Amino acid sequence: MRHLPAEPPAFFHRGPSPLARLAFFGLVSVLLLFADTRYRYLETLRLYAAVALYPLQQAAQVPGAALAQIGTYFATQRSLADENAALRQRLVEQGAAAQGFASERRENERLRTLLEVRGGVAAGAATVEVLYSGRDPFAQKLFVGKGAAAAVKPGAAVIDADGVVGQVTRVYPHMAEVTLITDKDHAVPVKVERSGVRSVLYGAGTGNLPQLRFMSPNADVEVGDTLVTSGIDGTYPPGLAVAQVVALERNTGQMFARISARPLAGVDRSRLLLVLSEAEAPPPRLEEPAEVEAARKPGRGKARRP
Repeated sequence: MRHLPAEPPAFFHRGPSPLARLAFFGLVSVLLLFADTRYRYLETLRLYAAVALYPLQQAAQVPGAALAQIGTYFATQRSLADENAALRQRLVEQGAAAQGFASERRENERLRTLLEVRGGVAAGAATVEVLYSGRDPFAQKLFVGKGAAAAVKPGAAVIDADGVVGQVTRVYPHMAEVTLITDKDHAVPVKVERSGVRSVLYGAGTGNLPQLRFMSPNADVEVGDTLVTSGIDGTYPPGLAVAQVVALERNTGQMFARISARPLAGVDRSRLLLVLSEAEAPPPRLEEPAEVEAARKPGRGKARRP
């Protein structure tokens, strides 16, 4: 068996000793440091070396930067997911309040307008809330939350912030029935605000617009005219907005024109209404001469009898 030599080959023992080499290279390093510090001989070499090594430095930093960006991405995604979950939960919790805010604000605005109308129309008017609509699909009626206990009387006019809604037709102790102006059995004396032409607006029932009946084809009425109460019936105060003319047909082949009007009041959407106090009684109707003469004739006959 061949044994390997215990000592390194003689090739590695050639040259100066390690201590001498250490001293030599240490001295060279000190001289280079002194020369560079004193005379800046290595500044250009350092600049070239920095330019040459810059791509290597950037390449060495790529893995670390990539790992840092990946970690930041996942951390950001997790943070955004948690924040979205929290915001979604808050949105669900505040959804009901947010939905009701706009509705309450609109209702407050309508109530404020209604109170202004109340101050301008009648001091004794009562604000009522709509409870529900009538069960009969062919009758345009609704029920409000005040009745005889609140001095609501049959025949009183009912309005909202936009115009006439209807008339109280039946009163209970704590609620009242209101017949809308769109009911087929309801009529409102009106006049054209622009021309002053008087007429009567008749309801046409469910799904139909009220109509001005018995108007001559040459009557001074135009599409877009506003109809207001004339006040001649003693129920509705004069000047209240009622409807707007939306359709006019003069050549109907009949004696009267066909005129349709859209109610201005919220007959199917207002929640707060105003019941006006009882209007001042109109003066008594004057008797016609023929009626006076007929009343006198029986008396004369009796006087002639013996």
